[in-house]
Amino acid sequence: MDVKRSYEVRTYGCQMNVHDSERLSGLLEDAGYVRAPEGADGDADVVVFNTCAVRENADNKLYGNLGRLAPMKTKRPGMQIAVGGCLAQKDRDTIVKRAPWVDVVFGTHNIGKLPVLLERARIQEEAQVEIAESLEAFPSTLPTRRESAYAAWVSISVGCNNTCTFCIVPALRGKEEDRRPGDILAEVEALVAEGVSEITLLGQNVNAYGSDLGDREAFSKLLRACGQIEGLERVRFTSPHPRDFTDDVIAAMAETPNVMPQLHMPMQSGSDTILKAMRRSYRQERFLGIIEKVRAAIPHAAISTDIIVGFPGETEEDFQQTMHAVREARFANAFTFQYSKRPGTPAADMEGQIPKEVVQERYMRLVALQEEISWDENKKQVGRTLEVMVAEGEGRKDGATHRLSGRAPDNRLVHFTKPEAEVRPGDVVTVDITYAAPHHLLAEGPTLTVRRTRAGDAWEKRNAAPAQPAGVMLGIPKLGVPAPLPAVTSGCSVPTSS
Repeated sequence: MDVKRSYEVRTYGCQMNVHDSERLSGLLEDAGYVRAPEGADGDADVVVFNTCAVRENADNKLYGNLGRLAPMKTKRPGMQIAVGGCLAQKDRDTIVKRAPWVDVVFGTHNIGKLPVLLERARIQEEAQVEIAESLEAFPSTLPTRRESAYAAWVSISVGCNNTCTFCIVPALRGKEEDRRPGDILAEVEALVAEGVSEITLLGQNVNAYGSDLGDREAFSKLLRACGQIEGLERVRFTSPHPRDFTDDVIAAMAETPNVMPQLHMPMQSGSDTILKAMRRSYRQERFLGIIEKVRAAIPHAAISTDIIVGFPGETEEDFQQTMHAVREARFANAFTFQYSKRPGTPAADMEGQIPKEVVQERYMRLVALQEEISWDENKKQVGRTLEVMVAEGEGRKDGATHRLSGRAPDNRLVHFTKPEAEVRPGDVVTVDITYAAPHHLLAEGPTLTVRRTRAGDAWEKRNAAPAQPAGVMLGIPKLGVPAPLPAVTSGCSVPTSS
């Protein structure tokens, strides 16, 4: 290409999709494309949709967005539109039939083919639909355009071996495939050498890691190995499955200093009857038992979860079991979802679908309870002195309040008074917590210490470089940085613990 073509990536859904979009951006830049300015809103030579299929109306949202681009494409000669991700894997030829102006359709298993497919579509002047049935190349072997200088995703596995009745992800991303530990650690070490100080290990069912390798303790060994990497300050992982949450993992978390005291573990329901209907292989007692063990080993751990309200067949008694489990668990945060049918899942055809108004009423009761618990748990942080890693884009009101924002070790969001000394994203400050709200903490006094870090240096170096078009347009999380807590768009947490 003599004139560099611009691109825009729009991401919907889970953290796995966000990570895949970093790969798609890297592939396109490696092929000579440049990123369109932030807010381009379709004003680019190539627009890529990285889709999610877990919402009931996911296809309507996609076709609505594609429809808005159709007139833009007519006015812009040579513009191309590509659709990838889970919905592409699921719908295949349907996309081109419903939106014939789409140039490329690719699946979850062959994201590495995007530049080739775009070029082929341009030369042949016809849509290219290529959906691989199995993984062609592990995503982490592809070029990457990472969204953060100081925090990074590291994928340790793809796919899922579970068969949860509400989740279509295993059907679209396939059986679990694990990366070799040496490859994972080599990527982490390379990231740390570039200035990254926080990594989040990522998998559909992250703590099942090792099932493909024949080592049941592979995940705990991986956590301990991350603890040996000099310069790596914070290690997180998401999302684990209660079935695979074994004592060796808890011990590794407690005994590895840079593994953070934070756990996001999807419960989905507190009712044994509903858990069975969901094909979740644990029951309430087992789930609460894991939490008890984690808190015994890591007293200050912040534990969060996902909960689905109104799953088919859920009675008021079943719902009360969920409320009981929430009271017992005392989650720092819970991502609560009203059940909606996911086309292609067994639950969509189950008898006993709950009326919308009943689901809504239960949902509001659950949210009110969890809000109360979150606030109570946050109030326990008042008076503590915490190390906060300064973040970018976390505090929407920072400019108006003259504050900065960051994450405590347990991933709680902390807003703190801006110190006189220069502080950069990736640097670490020490503050005293003075106030707690349900979803954040405040440190209204002076900052106690400011520690400049290699991660802050990396952020400064990146932002001192010649200005480049900014911003892959991501649905979640903001700026592509590992989410503070899995802000997912369905009751299936993705990482989708299915």
